[in-house]
Amino acid sequence: MSLQRSFSIEDLRQEARRKLPAPIFHYLDGGADDELTLRSNTGDFDRYALQPNVLADVSDVNLKTKLLGIELDLPLLLSPTGMSRLFHHGKELSVARAAHKFGALYSLSTMATTSLEDVARSSKGPKMFQVYIFRDRGLTRELVQRCKEANYDALCLTVDTPVAGNRERDRRTGFVMPPKLTLKSLLSFVASPAWSWHFLLDPNFSLANVAHRVDALSQTGALGVIEYVNSQFDRSVTWKDAEWLASEWGRPFVIKGLSQPGDARRALDIGAKAVMISNHGGRQLDGTSSAIECLAPIRDAVGGSLELIVDGGIRRGTHILKALALGANACSIGRPYLYGLAAGGQAGVELALRLLQDELALGMALLGCRTLKELGRDRVQLVSHLESKDVQREFVQIS
Repeated sequence: MSLQRSFSIEDLRQEARRKLPAPIFHYLDGGADDELTLRSNTGDFDRYALQPNVLADVSDVNLKTKLLGIELDLPLLLSPTGMSRLFHHGKELSVARAAHKFGALYSLSTMATTSLEDVARSSKGPKMFQVYIFRDRGLTRELVQRCKEANYDALCLTVDTPVAGNRERDRRTGFVMPPKLTLKSLLSFVASPAWSWHFLLDPNFSLANVAHRVDALSQTGALGVIEYVNSQFDRSVTWKDAEWLASEWGRPFVIKGLSQPGDARRALDIGAKAVMISNHGGRQLDGTSSAIECLAPIRDAVGGSLELIVDGGIRRGTHILKALALGANACSIGRPYLYGLAAGGQAGVELALRLLQDELALGMALLGCRTLKELGRDRVQLVSHLESKDVQREFVQIS
């Protein structure tokens, strides 16, 4: 299969599987513990049936929207995902350029392998930076100031990672960071010649936004930076700290990682303009509710005073339709564009976005809607007797 024979996000997933060494693919593809939440994030969309209206003039379907004060051509964000260099040598730059081309909002992670300044210079599209509140508040303050100077449109605080989730699949496959060529992994690297060639040409997986903070005497390449960042995660962060960050930023502020109505109300109270309803792609606490299941209760709790972004499980344009109908202002994707990145660099990311764009436009027409504003809860129905379908996942057996 190639990009020319990829007709869905699942096709891109399979192409990414072929292109990547097995430990790296499963790091991208996997979740925490038994991966229940990972599967329900997508499977729970099946619990909602679309309700089309017929004989509507859908000769001109418009997907444009406004989010965080930004005009977008698609109701779509590209989620902040760490270390894109793992999946393709084009890194975050390829993703940012693709997002700009499609008029989507690109979100850069603190854990990126490209600096926020390089991304800003590479793409003039709308951008959001994702940050943590570190033990060293000076580091957080420095990142905020750099974002201001680079003219980022919004700042996003991730709040669901006081500690890292239990990702058993990574231990089974022998994933390490930075990647290492060992006897155990040799066959996997040999089976991925293009990836391995670029790895040999450029083995730098450093976290570009924080690498300068590591003492040169103790730094051991990418590993030293990762150990430094891990030491900076602060379990004592509270709503007071989030309020401080919102005030420090002073521009559109987003909180990522909420699932409870009460937390959404608190986010509104401390100055957030939007929240990303997210369980970190099923990579943190397993057994939590899917993002789509949390959406309607949060919308009921906050009314129209807070913008809501569904983050997790999007694999089809119809998933975006259902989320928007249930009250989301936009959706966010992570794995779908990373599958595209691994499959074909920027062209693969563009294909992922084109597939979702085309499916969304087609779904709008078949639903009888010309604009996103016409989507409401009357366009979806909860099918209570329908059990969620598991997304097909292959688990690695280590002999």
